[in-house]
Amino acid sequence: MPGGRLTNEDRRQIAAGLSEGLGYAEIGRRLDRPASTIMREVTRNGGPGDYRADRAQQDTGVRARRQKRAQPPEPELPDVGYGRDPRAVQDIADAWAAQLVGQGLPRMEARVLACLHITDSGALTASELVQRLRVSPASISHAVAWLEQQGMLARERVPGGRRERYVLDEEIWLRNLLASLELQQALAAESQRAAAVLGLDTPAGMRFEDSAALLIHMNAALQRATEEWRERLAARRTT
Repeated sequence: MPGGRLTNEDRRQIAAGLSEGLGYAEIGRRLDRPASTIMREVTRNGGPGDYRADRAQQDTGVRARRQKRAQPPEPELPDVGYGRDPRAVQDIADAWAAQLVGQGLPRMEARVLACLHITDSGALTASELVQRLRVSPASISHAVAWLEQQGMLARERVPGGRRERYVLDEEIWLRNLLASLELQQALAAESQRAAAVLGLDTPAGMRFEDSAALLIHMNAALQRATEEWRERLAARRTT
């Protein structure tokens, strides 16, 4: 797998792949690079809908010159335990945060969430987050407040001390899925109503009826999956 920075030709191929509707993994295979590399390149240069090869090449050069003029010393990565490679773990956090940003999460909130996820404890204090992410305390405060409001993390008192730490909610993604199910169920009901009004013997009516049928089918499958997951989780906790 080739190393080094992306070239202008690489970026042109990325832009062409996006215009074809290809995913990051397929574009990465064409360039023989990791999907996470493609994801970060697209995310930092306008996103899938606004990525331009020439502009990305120019902006990358500007960022490189700025970093060269005033590059702070590289901080030592924290020990992540279990003999893991700290840089490999950091790459996972960066790629995962980029994925969350691509799905609509604000960038700093995504970085905080990713930072918490890669820790075995799933909990960090504000000062630890500041040190790991190299941002201001105000940025951390704003991000954790937003995440707490969305039910994505909670705060608890550090045992034996006065400081607080931020803790991941273990059911964050399950609850997110259930909320999505509720929205899809409402959309399915509205599609059925539209089909009835437009008439099932009309093209528009059939389009809504097909949409409702698909949503109902997928919702039923996801509902079964969530129930099976809860049973599996309960059994694991018992043993």
